[in-house]
Amino acid sequence: MNDKLIMESILLLLKSSVSVYLHGTLEASNKLIHNTLKNGLDEIMKMQFLVFNKMNECGFYKLTNVDKKRISDTLNKLNN
Repeated sequence: MNDKLIMESILLLLKSSVSVYLHGTLEASNKLIHNTLKNGLDEIMKMQFLVFNKMNECGFYKLTNVDKKRISDTLNKLNN
């Protein structure tokens, strides 16, 4: 298993965990549970951001700029 595959797996796990913590936070039955889950959600989101940035630094997750015309064209399609 190479570094890219390991980091992709970690990122996927963190993204899945965000969903679980988010729904738990939304459905919490009392303030203590809500705060505990929200703190966990915040920590997982921080970890996800760190892993994403490290993957970007290593060239495993490439970002591309999109020109304004393409964004405008997509918005027009969605509005019609």
